[in-house]
Amino acid sequence: MHRYRSHTCGALRDSHIDQTVRLSGWCHRIRDHGGVLFIDLRDHYGLTQCVADPDSPAFKVAETLRSEWVVKIDGKVRRRPGGTENAELPTGDVEIYIDAIEVLGPAAELPLPVFGDQDYPEDIRLKYRFLDLRREKLHQNIMTRGAIVDSMRKRMKEQGFFEFQTPILTASSPEGARDFLVPSRIHPGKFYALPQAPQQYKQLLMMSGFDRYFQIAPCFRDEDPRADRLPGEFYQLDLEMSFVEQEDVFAAVQPVITGVFEEFAKGKPVNKDWPKIPYAESLRKYGTDKPDLRNPIEMQNTAEHFRGSGFKVFARMLEDDKNQVWAIPGPGGGSRAFCDRMNSWAQGEGQPGLGYIMWREGGEGAGPLANNIGPERTEAIRQQLGLKAGDAAFFVAGDPEKFYKFAGLARTKVGEELNLIDKERFALAWIVDFPMYEYNEDDKKVDFSHNPFSMPQGGMDALVGQDPLTIKAFQYDITCNGYEIASGGIRNHKPEAMVKAFEIAGYGEETVVERFGGMYRAFQYGAPPHGGMAAGVDRIVMLLCGTNNLREISLFPMNQRAEDLLMGAPSEASPKQLREAHIRLNLPEK
Repeated sequence: MHRYRSHTCGALRDSHIDQTVRLSGWCHRIRDHGGVLFIDLRDHYGLTQCVADPDSPAFKVAETLRSEWVVKIDGKVRRRPGGTENAELPTGDVEIYIDAIEVLGPAAELPLPVFGDQDYPEDIRLKYRFLDLRREKLHQNIMTRGAIVDSMRKRMKEQGFFEFQTPILTASSPEGARDFLVPSRIHPGKFYALPQAPQQYKQLLMMSGFDRYFQIAPCFRDEDPRADRLPGEFYQLDLEMSFVEQEDVFAAVQPVITGVFEEFAKGKPVNKDWPKIPYAESLRKYGTDKPDLRNPIEMQNTAEHFRGSGFKVFARMLEDDKNQVWAIPGPGGGSRAFCDRMNSWAQGEGQPGLGYIMWREGGEGAGPLANNIGPERTEAIRQQLGLKAGDAAFFVAGDPEKFYKFAGLARTKVGEELNLIDKERFALAWIVDFPMYEYNEDDKKVDFSHNPFSMPQGGMDALVGQDPLTIKAFQYDITCNGYEIASGGIRNHKPEAMVKAFEIAGYGEETVVERFGGMYRAFQYGAPPHGGMAAGVDRIVMLLCGTNNLREISLFPMNQRAEDLLMGAPSEASPKQLREAHIRLNLPEK
């Protein structure tokens, strides 16, 4: 028999009854039932109940065992007594009567429990992550993550993509975030950067004639902590294709993402037909470029009903053509208590309040706004929004560029409070036609709004003859349930157009050559039209595991202060290490 096990803790069934077996694993739970000890032995594969009574030669050793001790157990498989079977366990019909126990690894007193999945302080969980990862739900999430990545790889290869690995030590990137820098010992005073994304390399692969590339790529960004991104590093399904237009990318990627969601959705519906929503329409209807389409609420502009009305606050605003009044329908929200609650919530968000109209039985509008604008206008608003008695609508007014984010939050709040969001499905969509440029208020200049390497719609003609703030890009995102899960674009592969695009954003040709010299040079030697995208592995796994915390699907994450509490990173470098890297510290005063 093998030194440690003849079977795993998830393998034993009725067919093994009366066999002598050997298991090794962790003592998951130990129960004393009137002098009979029950040890639930756990390994990666499952759990088996093991029994020792006072007649067992191993009873004295069994009495010394504690939670999470690693032991080897020899014994005979027998059927559980009638009525004690556990239908939730694959091994639930059998148990092992223990003949011998060997302690392989005793455990100190536990800083957090492994049995059960109760909440525990995050700093303790991260410091003792090796214990945390033994817990059933987190352990399963990590295994699901691996299976999802396997599925992505398989589906990408079925679509004709080849997997490549691009460099980790590279040059500084134009992605927009702060780089992690790595000092060069051999080249004093010079630094490598960890890649924010393989953007330039994957485009260079297209220059090199490889046609369809993908990889599960690690990306590194020295960003301030964000709720929807792990600090320091994350992974993405990165891909690029040659000789394609936007629709070709959609046709290749959509089946991969849909297939992964269907495979791991645990029966939740996944839409196969994804709507293509222009960026401007997404902001207008949903107040965000990553809408949760499980929420049926669509906002509408109701300015015409308030223009010249008795509600002077809105009427005066609408004297400026750029201002609008957006309505957020609230089906079933027509109670004073709910409307007041929404108004208080808006004030908590830093707003003066949230105007509303309620519709009573018979279709009569109620509330301060209704009283001010009169029954005809109130009825016209009801008809436009398709509302009925017992419903409400909430109103946000001003310059949409300034209020759309708050309106989007209000839409989400109304949907959640009125239980309108169907949480038992996945709603995927394309967001298209992103603006190429935006106005940077801080620097008082036109700047790229997204990826600087995207092809402008209209090409060179648009760059030369169009107001930059009206140029749209061949740029697109995939959204799901309120999260952006992928982003990409058709690339600007023409050197003169690339230079012109950067010139509009205030960068001269010398800057393009200096910062993106490798790619700019490659474009001079026969560049194919190409495009691609990158999907966030962490966010996709998070959605499919049914959690809203990225730490629940990552092996060894940092905390929100970008610290690895388990390994003690970041840590101080020794004087020898600093000398070899030609670095002298200039630390801020404490």
